[in-house]
Amino acid sequence: MEARREELVVGGTRLEAAWHGPTGEAPPTLVLLHEGLGSVSTWRDWPARLARETACGVLVYSRAGYGRSDSTPVPRPLDYMEREGRDVLPEVLDAAGVRRALLVGHSDGGSIAIVHAATEEAKGSERRVRGLVLLAPHVVCEDVSVRAIEAARGEYERGDLRARLERHHGANVDVAFWGWNRAWLDPGFRAFDLMRYLPGVRVPTAVLQGERDPYGTVRQVELIAAGCGGPVTVTMLPEVGHAPQREREDETTAAVVELARRVFA
Repeated sequence: MEARREELVVGGTRLEAAWHGPTGEAPPTLVLLHEGLGSVSTWRDWPARLARETACGVLVYSRAGYGRSDSTPVPRPLDYMEREGRDVLPEVLDAAGVRRALLVGHSDGGSIAIVHAATEEAKGSERRVRGLVLLAPHVVCEDVSVRAIEAARGEYERGDLRARLERHHGANVDVAFWGWNRAWLDPGFRAFDLMRYLPGVRVPTAVLQGERDPYGTVRQVELIAAGCGGPVTVTMLPEVGHAPQREREDETTAAVVELARRVFA
């Protein structure tokens, strides 16, 4: 079944979005939060598979400055992930009519999911987010991340990375890349730390981390497992880099399906 394309308007900003499977307020929804260079299209066919195997709705959207969404000013603020999780994502879920959600976040998207779950809990309102699946998330800035992002800058300026990203971001390509790259390489970003949010994450959480991820180490997983206020399951994936959903699609899909069945039972 083809995805149903639509636009969500959040704070006057138009966001590209697509639905797979059932929509509306009744069915539970998987909300996919893309990585620092991601968009609706970079998820490829995986959202459709998740919709089939979970019987849930699946919502994907491009954050401002990504994909075919409206642009956004650069440089991005260094706390952009916190702003997305705390301020923007609640409005996205409201605009899309999502009432019961499992957040599936990749890289930056995983960090955004952590912030959102913790701040939702702190508000004391009815819990909309029932669980998290975190794919290669980060809660602190590591040296390996900085080195990999420096290498990406060189590939963007002198290699074919810009052309490859332009297929997904179109006119937003420079905003998407430099907004992410310059934030992470800013000396002030060394202070990036989401540890204070972890005790507020009380929903069931599954973390999948590649052992060969150039952007993060097992330390990220250890901090999340030790710091979260709810149950955490960890899956370390040998020979896997930064994208478990592409490099180990079957295993990653199974983890999402299992948690969806638990939290939406």
